Parts: sequence; structure tokens; C-alpha cells
Amino acid sequence: MNIAMIIAGGIGNRMHQDIPKQFITVNEKPVIIYTLEAFQKHPKVDEIIVVCLGGWEQILWAYVKQFNISKVKTVIAGGTCGQESIYRGLTELGKNHSEEDIVLIHDAIRPMVSKEIISDCINKTIEKGCAIAAIPCAEAMLVTKDQESSENIFNRDNLKRTQTPQGFKIGKLLKIHRRALEKGITNSVASCTLMIEMGEKIYFSKGSEKNLKLTTVEDIDIFKALLLAKRTEWLKD
Repeated sequence: MNIAMIIAGGIGNRMHQDIPKQFITVNEKPVIIYTLEAFQKHPKVDEIIVVCLGGWEQILWAYVKQFNISKVKTVIAGGTCGQESIYRGLTELGKNHSEEDIVLIHDAIRPMVSKEIISDCINKTIEKGCAIAAIPCAEAMLVTKDQESSENIFNRDNLKRTQTPQGFKIGKLLKIHRRALEKGITNSVASCTLMIEMGEKIYFSKGSEKNLKLTTVEDIDIFKALLLAKRTEWLKD
């Protein structure tokens, strides 16, 4: 079984809006619904669990019903950070799912995730045991200590920009989280960083520049443009 775990527990301070960014409406639809629809439509996704910002659960259920997201089976409140929210979701899944079932952890605020990205994450997780959506680093990378200047270059060929979804076997990732808590690791940046901090090897799957994370108001502008964009016919994939 393949389960999508949508992480929607953030407040979104950098967006500077009155409501959490995952609930901002774009073209008469909340951002989180665009995300849920991507997994709803994917034929290999069997179920969806949403780890939601506390106090917004009933609002989310109302949207799920309004937009017919039938694969959503569970909505639970998130924690104080991403690591805790994911652990809560995994603990819930562990109650009634096999350890060998695949969980795809995905940011609610990445609404442009494609069918191809989801498929590749599932396939790579089956093949390798885990999969992290990622893209090459195209920019020049400079090292800074004072945040104002630099004297050193970092080779961009040795860098990957990670995204979500990030796929794992439920049992393996749940054990990693429990071991991390025993070691006092409580606020790792993402599931992929937690795996590496715990001495595990991770593997990459397909990502995309379009699979953007909505962090600022400018990102919302880009999202709106992508919704309207159609690729010119002569451009190759």
C-alpha cells in the first residue's frame, strides 16, 4: 500500500498573511486542495493522511468534503516542528498499516507536484528502500560566515536541492524517528536530513523546478503563473 502523508502543520510566518499559507485561496481553491488533488488523482496512491495545524482540522475536513478528496482517511494535529509532526503521522499509520507499506511525505505547500514525480518516488522507494525528490543545483554556490561576504566557492556539482515527496517504508522510518528521539535529535530539517543524521544512506528520485514550495508572497505569484502556463509545443521534455 502507498500512503501519502501531507504535512500541513506550519503557520507560515514568512508569508505575512492572516491565515496559514496552506489555506490561502488561489483561484477559488485552497492551496492544500491542489496538493491533495495531485495524490487523489494518482492511481498508485491508496490513501492520504494529513497532519494539520492544530485547530484547523474541521476546516480541512470541510474542504476535503467540498472538493471530493475521497482518499483522505485521517486528519491529525501536527506538533511544534516538522519532525514532531511527521512522527505523529507515522505513529498513527503504525497502528493499522504494515511496516512494509510505503509512505510519501509531502509538503502541503508544494501544490504543483506532478504525476511523474510521485510515480518516480514510489518506484525508487520500492527499488532502494527510500527516495528523495531532488533537482540539480544550477546556481553558483558561495560559502559565507558573516552572511554579508564570501571568499570561497562550493562545487555545485556535489549538491542537490531536495524537495518532497520523500518516500520510505513506514516501519523503517518510524524506527529511525524513535532512535533519533533517544539520541536527543528533535528538530531535524526534513526526513532526508534525519536519515543522514542517523547514519542512513538516502537515494534521489525525480524532482522539478515547477515543484516549488510556497514560502513567500512571490511564490504565490509564481504558482498562479504556473497554473496558467502551457508549454510551447516545440519545446522538448
